[in-house]
Amino acid sequence: MKFNTRLRKTGCIAFAAALLCAVFAGAAGATPSTTYWTPATTDIQGFGVLHITYDSYFTVFKTGSNKGDFPTDVGLTIGVLPYEKLQMEVGFDLLEPSDDPLFFNAKIGTPEGALFSGSPAINLGIFNVGTETDKNKVRTDQNIGHILFGKTIPVLGRLFAGYYLGNAAVLKNSNGDTKNHGFMVGFDRGFLPTKDKAGNEFNRLVLAADYASGKNSFGGGGVGLYYYFNKDIDLLTGPVWFNDDGINGQWKWTLQLDINHNLF
Repeated sequence: MKFNTRLRKTGCIAFAAALLCAVFAGAAGATPSTTYWTPATTDIQGFGVLHITYDSYFTVFKTGSNKGDFPTDVGLTIGVLPYEKLQMEVGFDLLEPSDDPLFFNAKIGTPEGALFSGSPAINLGIFNVGTETDKNKVRTDQNIGHILFGKTIPVLGRLFAGYYLGNAAVLKNSNGDTKNHGFMVGFDRGFLPTKDKAGNEFNRLVLAADYASGKNSFGGGGVGLYYYFNKDIDLLTGPVWFNDDGINGQWKWTLQLDINHNLF
């Protein structure tokens, strides 16, 4: 996901967020695995798999009066649990240029079928954990906790849905009204299955879309296409729009490069 120009990403405010903060206190943890604009996916990095992301959001055919490009997001996320049925990742992001660029995230969950035959994937997570908490400055501690469910539907693809709750002191609309919770939905569908020289299967193309409700810096969505150069490197591109243009400006275009590397 990807994070808002001014904030996106003082204590934890939902039970899930509080639980995760307690578990991950002192651990690096900011953009979690994402679908497109939001973390509306139940994907979690495997144990020892390092995920490197480079995301850009820029205006297209806009005048200088419109709110401009977002800071570039460079992030690292890694899987930290060596279990098949219980997975966890932690990560951090740097958004530059910005005054307070550092954000943290963490996510824990079970894949589909882990709890019982046919069970959905379930995630608890926290993201956009910023480091500026001074109420007299532009705060970045959005601290958004979420719960998410995911299920693969034959032929159709994967569907995701969940609820998020963030810091009421930070998540507001452009009028200053508190808008700190809402729902998230996501979808992805792979096409053109292929194999690399080692026999690893992957889809060359993946169609992805997601949306988060709420008139705040997080609310919005997008639809785009992933192109996989191989199973570990992909490029995503497409438009992103926002629920409150007064915060983020009008729609923007995104380019997102993702690289996975298994440390083991």
